[in-house]
Amino acid sequence: MAGTDLVLVERHGGTAVLTLNAPHRRNVLSAELVDAVGRAVDDIEADPESRCIVVTGAGPAFCAGAELSTLEAAAGGDFAGVRVVYDGFLRILHSPLVTIAAVNGPAVGAGLNLALACDVRLAGEHALFDSRFAKLRIHPGGGNLWMLTRAVGAQRATLATVFGERWDAQAALAAGLVAAVHPAAELLPAAIALGRRLDGQEPVYVKRLIQTVRDSVSTARHADALAAETKAQVWSTTRPAFRDGVAEMLAQVRRRSS
Repeated sequence: MAGTDLVLVERHGGTAVLTLNAPHRRNVLSAELVDAVGRAVDDIEADPESRCIVVTGAGPAFCAGAELSTLEAAAGGDFAGVRVVYDGFLRILHSPLVTIAAVNGPAVGAGLNLALACDVRLAGEHALFDSRFAKLRIHPGGGNLWMLTRAVGAQRATLATVFGERWDAQAALAAGLVAAVHPAAELLPAAIALGRRLDGQEPVYVKRLIQTVRDSVSTARHADALAAETKAQVWSTTRPAFRDGVAEMLAQVRRRSS
């Protein structure tokens, strides 16, 4: 176990579990917590064996979003604190590693953005996804609409952001916001097990592959996707791991036929 008081980091093979550790404040994205997240992610990425980050929250909440004092300051004309909140989830969004959100409880406002910033979202049975922006009469920010629309489509994003619809774990699963729902006690083990499926892959290959997946979301033309994937596929065939994999498969075929 490593990290700081506000962020805990636990490693399982090539997967690092990053836990927001301010349960008494429902893991709000304070400036201190955002700074701790940034430093923790820097440390994880510096390890050449890292492949995946699992993000979760300590206590009953995943992340309750921005502090009320930050919103109060914004109402008074000081928007700087809101931009600091952005840094918390954008650091996860921009990580070259695969990211999994293990949403154990409410993900509210910027906390929803944190979940959306991850490549895969798993929900515990007590998860709740609440945009909350319209209730506060503040426009969604931080790329919320971009991320949410790509996750669930424009119609469901409208229900969440304009009409304030909230989703529990099962509703989020039905909407396509999460990939699976797990009992509370099984959520984090399931997320870790998913991340550890990558342990047998070269870290550089994992990074290249997840970046191609992310780029594909905004690639409009098949011809452009074809060119990008072909370039990446040619690169992958030059890797020793690919040559070893082909040799191993050929050996298996020969053993079966002998």
